Amino acid sequence: MKTADYRFPLALTFIDGIGSIKAKNLIAYLGSAQAVFEERKAVLSKIPGIRNTRFSKKNLQNALAKAEITLEQITKENHRIFYYLDDNYPRRLKQTEDGPVFLFGKGNFDSNPPRTVAVVGTRNATSYGKQICSNLITTLQNKQITVISGLAHGIDGITHQLCVKENIPTIGVLGHGLDRIYPAAHKRLAEKMLENGGLLTEYIPGTIPDSVNFPMRNRIVAGLADAVIIVESDTKGGSLITCEFANDYNKDVFAFPGSVYSQYSRGCNRIIAESKAHLLTSPEQLLTYMGWTPEKNETGEQLALSEALDHNEQLIFELLREKEKLSLDAISVISQIPRAQLSSLLLKMELSGFLQALPGKRYQLGEKLLVRC
Repeated sequence: MKTADYRFPLALTFIDGIGSIKAKNLIAYLGSAQAVFEERKAVLSKIPGIRNTRFSKKNLQNALAKAEITLEQITKENHRIFYYLDDNYPRRLKQTEDGPVFLFGKGNFDSNPPRTVAVVGTRNATSYGKQICSNLITTLQNKQITVISGLAHGIDGITHQLCVKENIPTIGVLGHGLDRIYPAAHKRLAEKMLENGGLLTEYIPGTIPDSVNFPMRNRIVAGLADAVIIVESDTKGGSLITCEFANDYNKDVFAFPGSVYSQYSRGCNRIIAESKAHLLTSPEQLLTYMGWTPEKNETGEQLALSEALDHNEQLIFELLREKEKLSLDAISVISQIPRAQLSSLLLKMELSGFLQALPGKRYQLGEKLLVRC
């Protein structure tokens, strides 16, 4: 889509009281953003949740004028535009109801990478947290993983710095416009990130880093990720807000535990205890759980191993090769193998290395077969 064509949908987001959800509902209801500006108030008033008083002639004109100015700024700065109906819009965010209508970015990054991990934590990182970050990022090398964080002080900044050092793609999600960097101390880091990664925001140029923006920023961090990892956190803060969003989006959330006497492990320990995050004691656990372990066998060897299975074991193998991860109940329903017999088969296959048991009585293929279809 040409930049000029974004005028109407961008203007729609500038109308007071029209957030991401309502804007997308209006576009879906009327067929286009332009139709919102051309439709009669009587029609708009019939759309659920919409007050047509917001669509006065003056409000519409002001919104369009602001959109034109904004698009001129974005074009001048050569910023990237991601509109939620375009192919380049992050597909993971498309799956969230409250994903922004527009994102703006700069840098050299894939908006739809094969794998994504968000790493977040306290601004007051301890030596323990720094060591965890170092081990984690080193382990993520050469795994086709893009690392996402919020460019804040502490764990966020450390994560981005390590990614730059190890040449891992990393994206910083901002709570302000792309015309500034907050905190200012990370300006040089942000510049380095543009080489193999970049910056992303839903806020237009000129938006200041207001405190109310950062919880909204955290939903984007969570929405972009396949998995969210919390390294250190107190019982309150942005990391736990990101955790809540990730849980709402049905994302996998992990947390590293810490000492019960450490202020900056209390939040991690709590969300693990409340089953809001999986306990993580090593980076390798993350790769195993997500099915991102490196290949160790060729296809011929995989088939030879699978041929050693009996009929029911072959059936389980094929189900997991197709579905990646399944619960015991789901395997039983689909395969029609009684639970008592199935439990015995799963244990046998796990002990033989054909399967790997996951939390919540879920299963995936083990490294011995290593098929990720």
